[in-house]
Amino acid sequence: MVKFKVNIAEDDQDFTVTAAYRKLFKQLKELKTCKGRIIHVIGAPGTGKSANIYTAVNNLDLNVYNAILKLDDIHQSSMDVYNKFFHSLKEDMKVKGVDEVFERAAEYDAVLLADRFHDSHYLYDDKVGFSLWMDHKGFRSFPFYLSLVLFYFRNKSKFRRLNLVFQTAWTFRVRGVKKDLCTDFGLLTKIFVSFLNIFFVVVEISYTESEIIEIVKKRMPGLGDEDIRPYIACYGNRIRFILEAIEKSQHGN
Repeated sequence: MVKFKVNIAEDDQDFTVTAAYRKLFKQLKELKTCKGRIIHVIGAPGTGKSANIYTAVNNLDLNVYNAILKLDDIHQSSMDVYNKFFHSLKEDMKVKGVDEVFERAAEYDAVLLADRFHDSHYLYDDKVGFSLWMDHKGFRSFPFYLSLVLFYFRNKSKFRRLNLVFQTAWTFRVRGVKKDLCTDFGLLTKIFVSFLNIFFVVVEISYTESEIIEIVKKRMPGLGDEDIRPYIACYGNRIRFILEAIEKSQHGN
């Protein structure tokens, strides 16, 4: 079920402005006049990272390059995915080398790694998005991230000429339950996010209970606060999961 999945701003006509959105909007607004900024949007799966990003980008009229990654299957190695990523950039931008990728990327207000990168399987039936690959690999995906970090430090001066906005939910399965490193591991999460803040501007998409209730009511106006609270207790900030669970219960499934 992907009914509540947002891939473009037009997918979410009932968007609710929250404190997290205001923080993200403030950071993205600077991309019109600045270069060299890297904004990392974090949040557990289903919190609405894409909805917040696309709404802010649309409202600010940012000219973004929306990168895409279409993998053939979930069994590809980290190096295969790394190479596929850069091949896809060169192919989509119609350039031959990495230096040309940087030049083309600098023409935009920002390069965006969002749903076309993470969830291309929702857009192309025969392809696998990064999130599915990551879900399959778990901690075995570490070499991919290490390769990207090394690439960044080798090309740090070139990154200063462009802006990058990317969203992640660093998910791993622990005893069969999917956990997000950026939100679900207590002290470890705090340490990890503090580490990320050294290199990036980190914006977390999360909500207060009253914000969650307001968001859900906009999509399902017949519900009262007490109807929604049990789902918050179960799913927390994961708005998409709350909406899907409510719809499922309403249809008696």
